Amino acid sequence: MNNITDTQHLEKDKRLIILDTETTGINPREGHRIVEIGCVEMINRQLTGRIFHAYIKPLDQRGQVLEMEQEVIDIHGLTNEFLNDKPIFSQVVHEFIDFIRGAELVIHNAKFDVGFMDHEFSMISGLPKTADVCTITDTLKVSKDEFGSPKTLDYLARFYKVDKLVDRTYHGALIDAQLLALSLIHISEPTRQE
Repeated sequence: MNNITDTQHLEKDKRLIILDTETTGINPREGHRIVEIGCVEMINRQLTGRIFHAYIKPLDQRGQVLEMEQEVIDIHGLTNEFLNDKPIFSQVVHEFIDFIRGAELVIHNAKFDVGFMDHEFSMISGLPKTADVCTITDTLKVSKDEFGSPKTLDYLARFYKVDKLVDRTYHGALIDAQLLALSLIHISEPTRQE
């Protein structure tokens, strides 16, 4: 993923998609899957009101519903019962790709989310990798450059005083995308010293 950039490359009029995912675990190679995708659109460092948001019923390699561990449910609050009637990834993927196509994806810890997205894409014939659809900015790398060490999204939200603007009882993908977008307004201000 050598095409992941930092915010100095964010052009003023560039269409930004701030993205987050929630998953059944931490490693797609161990069969973990995406259960939620949340994206918000920004242009000129302003939220446009356009979003992409989907809950996804996770299936294992055999096409059976993947049951999540309680430890994971406690993080994002999505239960097996809640996800049971949601679409599977292949039912939302084309709308999702259309939404992010040509944009600059901004993700906190992009390696994690892009790894899951690319894994999901690879399981459906004919789909590209994320980097073939859009460019990617990793705000985890940006936070390391800015603060001397990588910082969590929670840290950035507190530092930029936007943490109280979004209810984060759980780590929902759309909620975290909104929080990162609010933080990004400050991270990418033109007066920021490089």
